[in-house]
Amino acid sequence: MTNQDWRVRSLKAVWHPCTQMKLHARDIEPQPLIPVARAEGVWLHDFDGRRYLDGISSWWVNLFGHNHPAIREALVQQLQSLDHVMLAGFTHAPVVELSERLSALTGLGHAFYGSDGASATEIALKMSAHHWRNAGRPGKNCFVGIAGGYHGETVGALAVTDIALFREAYAPLVRLGATAPSPDARGALPGEDAAAVAERAAAALSEWLAAHHAQTAAVIAEPLVQCATGMAMHHPVYLQRLRELCDRYQVHLVLDEIAVGFGRTGSLFAHQQAGILPDFLCLSKGLTGGTLPLSAVLTTDAVYAAFYDDEVARGFLHSHSYTGNPLACRAALATLDLIASTDIVNANQTTGARLWAQFEGVTQHPRVSHARRQGMIFAWDVASSLPDFSRRYARHALAQGLVLRPIGHTLYAMPPYVISEDEGRWLADGALKALNATLAEETAGLPAQAGVLDGV
Repeated sequence: MTNQDWRVRSLKAVWHPCTQMKLHARDIEPQPLIPVARAEGVWLHDFDGRRYLDGISSWWVNLFGHNHPAIREALVQQLQSLDHVMLAGFTHAPVVELSERLSALTGLGHAFYGSDGASATEIALKMSAHHWRNAGRPGKNCFVGIAGGYHGETVGALAVTDIALFREAYAPLVRLGATAPSPDARGALPGEDAAAVAERAAAALSEWLAAHHAQTAAVIAEPLVQCATGMAMHHPVYLQRLRELCDRYQVHLVLDEIAVGFGRTGSLFAHQQAGILPDFLCLSKGLTGGTLPLSAVLTTDAVYAAFYDDEVARGFLHSHSYTGNPLACRAALATLDLIASTDIVNANQTTGARLWAQFEGVTQHPRVSHARRQGMIFAWDVASSLPDFSRRYARHALAQGLVLRPIGHTLYAMPPYVISEDEGRWLADGALKALNATLAEETAGLPAQAGVLDGV
C-alpha cells in the first residue's frame, strides 16, 4: 500500500492527537499525514520510500534510535516468559529490578508506576495531597506551578499547566493551581544574567508561599528546561532556591523530568546539576528508550511512611490495569543498561558540542535570537510575522527530509543521542534551508496555511 492509501484509511478511522482533524482534509491541507512504515536509528521511513530524520525524537521519547537491537532483544526475551500480570497482589522481576535501579540512581525510594507523563503528574499531585491528609493537615491541598509550565493534559495535570491552548477548553473541569513567575533566562532585565533572573523568580515565589503555605501541598517545576512553552531554560540556582523554600514552608517539591530526564540536559537527571533532591520525581518519555508507554513517580521514605498503616483508606488509592507492565519495565531496564554501557551522559557532551557547531548557520541567522542549548536540547527564537510560522516551517522541514515542529516561533531540535556527524550535518543544513524557505513565504505574503495545531 502507498502513503495515500494509509492516509485515507487513517483519516477515516483515527482521531489524531493535538490536531484539528478537519484541517487534514486533502483539499485544504498542504502537508498531509506521513504514514510511517518502519524506523531505524534516527530515520523514519514512509511507504513510498522517503525517509525523514527524527529531529524531535518522536515527541522527545527516543534516546538511542528507533528499533535499537538491545531493547528489541530484551522485549523478545521478556515476551517469552511474562507479558503482563496485575501489580495488585502480585509482583515480577522486571518491576522489582527497575525500581531498585531507579532508586539507586536517584536516591529516592519506592517507585509508583503509570502509563505516561500526565499520569505521573496526577500520581505525584494526588500523593502529595494525600500525604498531608494522612499527616493531619488536610488543608494543604493546593498546588503552585511555574508560568509557562507544562505537565500533561489530564484534568489534574492541567491544573498546573500554564499553556492556554491546552487548558482553556476544559477550564470548567479544572481546579486551577497558583502560578509563580518563570525563571526563563530570556526574561533578563538590563544588567541581569540567568542566575539573577532565577533569583528574582524565586523571590516572587517566596513571597507567595509566605502568605499561602498553609494551604499549599506542593510546588511543581520542570528543572532547567520548560519544554512545551518554547524550550525556556533557566539557571540551576532556581532549583536550589525551590528546595530551600519548600523546606522552609513545609511544602513538597515535585520535579517533572518527564522530558528532560535520562541525559537530555547534560546530566543523568536535570536536578542533579543543582545538587538537590526533590520530594517527588516524575519520569516517563525516555524511560523505555521510546518503545513502550511507562511512567514512574519516585518519592522519599518519609512520604511512603505516611501511607504505611493498617487502615486501607490511608493507603495510596490509585491504579490502572497495566501498572508496572513487565514488557515496559524490561524495555526500561534495557535502556538503563545502554545508558551505563555507552556512558551516554559523557558522550552527549561531545555530541551536543558537535551539533551546536553544526547549527552555526541557524544560530547566526539575522532573524534568530536567544540561541540556546542545554545538553542535547537546542533552541532558537525566530522573528517572524507569520502567525502560522510553526506549521509552515514543519512543512518545509519535511521537504528537506526532517521532522522538526517549532513551538510557536521557537525552532528547536532534540534528536536521538546516536545521531552521527553526517546525520547531524543533514539536520543542521536542512533546518537552515527550511528556515529560509519559510521566511521567503513571509516576504512573498502567502496566505496562512492550515495544519496541526501549534504545539510540540
